[in-house]
Amino acid sequence: MSKKLIHAIFDDEEILLASVKELRANKIEIEEVYSPFPIHGLDHALGLKETRMAITAFIYGCIGLTFGGLLIYYIMISGVGKSWPMNIGGKPNFTFYQNMPAFVPIMFECTVLFAGHLMSLTYFYRNKLYPGASTKSPDPRTTDDKFLMEFIVNDNETIIKKILKATGASEIHEKEIKDE
Repeated sequence: MSKKLIHAIFDDEEILLASVKELRANKIEIEEVYSPFPIHGLDHALGLKETRMAITAFIYGCIGLTFGGLLIYYIMISGVGKSWPMNIGGKPNFTFYQNMPAFVPIMFECTVLFAGHLMSLTYFYRNKLYPGASTKSPDPRTTDDKFLMEFIVNDNETIIKKILKATGASEIHEKEIKDE
């Protein structure tokens, strides 16, 4: 058994956004939207859940802060610091808390470093943009200047096409897909 796939191409992001709102108002499920740049309000119009990337940023920042603190403690207080004590600016080198004001910038920078780099890696992994990944874009013009909306059609093909034409789709293409 095969299903139909409809690709609607738009020339303007505001027309696309209005079309998404109209289709969602008619309870038509949109499979995917391809765009050359982020469209403000599209995620809300599609009904997507809010991202949890802020939570991961906080966790990565905490990991960086912990790593920075442990690294400073090992280098300045225990480990290397015991063997070769460094008297920098007259600060005592046998306690961590007495040197804390001098360590704050380093721990802050480790927090930012870990949060930034690990967030980038998480973003690339989550969006399947790692090396060797292949593109899933159905039309190469979506990386240039066109916007594409994708639907899997069940029995509402005529309704979808009617709404797409009414809302300003410049092209509508059909494609057969096989069930797996």
